[in-house]
Amino acid sequence: MTQLKTKKKITLATVKSFIKKNKDNLYIRVDSKFDGMTDCVESVDNDGFEKVQLMNPEDRNYEYRLGIPSAWFVRDSRDYFDPYEDKQFLGISVWNSCGSFVIVRKKTENEMMLSELVK
Repeated sequence: MTQLKTKKKITLATVKSFIKKNKDNLYIRVDSKFDGMTDCVESVDNDGFEKVQLMNPEDRNYEYRLGIPSAWFVRDSRDYFDPYEDKQFLGISVWNSCGSFVIVRKKTENEMMLSELVK
């Protein structure tokens, strides 16, 4: 019988650590967000990943955004996370009742070469 390799579960603490470690190299892509006019989450047009300018900790709703203006975390175990990886970026996909977005950092040259070798 073979065992599947399992990765550690991504939690809000994992996301906070990822943001803290990569604060100068963060990008975000917002895929959907809550629209009060229609009272539901709707897809948004986006042009891919945008560089993140972190908020001031004194700013309103900082704790629900974890410093990222385009992000919103519901908290209380109501956010869901998956790992995200493509050719250029590595990060975490987030979705909840207020929308979905992907927080990433650019891969290093070594990581890009390694991912090409693995294919």
